[in-house]
Amino acid sequence: MALTYKIDKYLVDPDDASKTKVGLRVQDEAGHVLIIDKSVTTGSNSAEQIVEAAQAAGQAEIDQWATDMSNIGKTWNPTDKKFE
Repeated sequence: MALTYKIDKYLVDPDDASKTKVGLRVQDEAGHVLIIDKSVTTGSNSAEQIVEAAQAAGQAEIDQWATDMSNIGKTWNPTDKKFE
């Protein structure tokens, strides 16, 4: 299942100026959407490194969400006891 990641938020964390708050909008092929925010240490990191760190910080949640969404919308055949 392919996921698309778009940056939904990118700002100085209002609770800690040494961090950047990154919001990721994750969408699966079926159109289900997850918005996840993570704060990561800014330091001298590039924007790409900051987004990569935010994704890594949220990856377990993203993976769980993708698993939870994987059967939504499928048709169940009770006779064959299989998804169609």
